[in-house]
Amino acid sequence: MSTTSLAAGLPDPDRSARLRDALIAADFTADGLLELLGAPAYSALARSETVPALRATRGDSPLETLVRLFLLQRPVAAERARDALPLDVALADGWVARSSDGVRATVDVRPYGGPEGQDWYIVSDLGCSVGGAGGARGRGEHVVLGVGGASTTLAGITVRDPAASALDLGTGSGIQALHATRHASRVTATDLNPRALAFTRLTLALSGAPAADLREGSLYAPVGSDTYDLIVSNPPFVISPDARLTYRDGGMGGDDLCRSLVQQAGERLNEGGFAQFLANWQHKAGEDWHERVRSWVPRGCDAWIVQREVQDVTQYAELWLRDSGDHRAAPEEYAARYDAWLDEFEARGTTAVGFGWIVLRKTESDRPSILVEEWPHPVEQPLGDAVRAHFDRGDYLRTHDDAALLADRFALVDGVVQEQVGPPGAEDPEHVVLRQSRGMRRATKVDTVGAGFAGVCDGTLSAGRILDAIAQLIGEDPVLLRDRTPEAIRLLVREGFLEPAVPPG
Repeated sequence: MSTTSLAAGLPDPDRSARLRDALIAADFTADGLLELLGAPAYSALARSETVPALRATRGDSPLETLVRLFLLQRPVAAERARDALPLDVALADGWVARSSDGVRATVDVRPYGGPEGQDWYIVSDLGCSVGGAGGARGRGEHVVLGVGGASTTLAGITVRDPAASALDLGTGSGIQALHATRHASRVTATDLNPRALAFTRLTLALSGAPAADLREGSLYAPVGSDTYDLIVSNPPFVISPDARLTYRDGGMGGDDLCRSLVQQAGERLNEGGFAQFLANWQHKAGEDWHERVRSWVPRGCDAWIVQREVQDVTQYAELWLRDSGDHRAAPEEYAARYDAWLDEFEARGTTAVGFGWIVLRKTESDRPSILVEEWPHPVEQPLGDAVRAHFDRGDYLRTHDDAALLADRFALVDGVVQEQVGPPGAEDPEHVVLRQSRGMRRATKVDTVGAGFAGVCDGTLSAGRILDAIAQLIGEDPVLLRDRTPEAIRLLVREGFLEPAVPPG
């Protein structure tokens, strides 16, 4: 199928301003939807359940009409459509089309609230703005999906520092490129699927965002040797036995696509730049998954790799069979596809699949900081500031030996609380836990010295002077306490419980 035919029939983005004005005037926005539908129906839409939203939109208001037309893909009478939008323009530009039962949408248009209250819109193939099981079945391999959980996760963890240039690899319907236009002077978006590039153009235009440099091709091929301050990608990371669906199946064996993306990112990052990916990786019998993913990190980069979830091969196969709607196929067809997935995993020695994020920062340090960890617990989104702070702390620890650490002053990070755990009525707790209420929401056990140290860190006294005071209180040799405590301080800094105090003045 040609590039032209894949993008044929989609709306014209160049005259989207009038449609955008009409959508906003009708309050067809993220806030407007929540107010109209109510929280239960709004949440149900995110789970691809449309019945509550249908019940909530039985009236004749412009907002109800637009919800039924663009989100629920129901036909509406031409008179109702004309009350809600500039119908003649929308027909001429291809946003809607006449049908035997009225007017129907040609694309999904989903309101999406920007981080600073912007009224944005994500445009995708029909039936795909609310995602969900079977969303891609029967729609062809080049289907373009709308906003999903992975998309919003990546948008939330991305560092939003001002940037001269940003690259969105595998842009899909354009949500990452849309976010990048807020803080990057130049945004480049690529995709192997030319239909996705057409949808990205629609998303940016209908959202009133600056245009991006759109390039067709695989991985880094479309950008050549160009370098960027930020690279983001929610790639087709699914480890599958075929490449039926461009949006999810990368066409490479195992986790090779994710590995290639990460390994090749270093040479395309500017100094201090970030590359942030969502990825799957294989767990193989007799192999440590930590070491597997660590080996992907390119030279000259710090890295933070977080496994958020792990599934055995049967759970993984069932998840993606549902995603493509194969669970609705004839039993024998479903069984054959399930077998093909398990054959693929067996041939590769794969026992499970991990999912998470990989963040690189270009430093050119000869002592890279690489953390690979498992963290399946809830976190507070958006997490971009916490991601940046993680790497800043790594810089600090890399450049401060124990003597410098003890000479510095620290402050307890906002939102850290102390919990004492032990039997009721006991004179002393069995252990003390410091817990974060924000960001990664980590918890760590500390001893009496650690709890006391953290409790008095307000940026006033140096770490060494605090330890000397604690030594006097507990009757310990201050020299010995200074010798054994720096590693505990490093842990509290590394995990974000303590931060170096800002020097006065």
